[in-house]
Amino acid sequence: MVIKILGSGCPNCQKLEANAKKAVEELGLKDVQIKHIYEIDKIIEYGVMATPAIIIDEKVKAAGRIPDVEEIKNWLKK
Repeated sequence: MVIKILGSGCPNCQKLEANAKKAVEELGLKDVQIKHIYEIDKIIEYGVMATPAIIIDEKVKAAGRIPDVEEIKNWLKK
């Protein structure tokens, strides 16, 4: 599984990345990569116009907001 955080590295982007890492840790998932995408052209390729955004296995799960740990855990369980 690959989780991508899209954003410029702003505090909201960092918070989303921290929430994603915590969700993975709390679920005990081992085979998960978390990548941060900073390049605006790559962010636009996903159709995302507001950051931060989270992509799980190439599907946009949220954009323009910071999902909490529980919401991310629910996505990871599916």
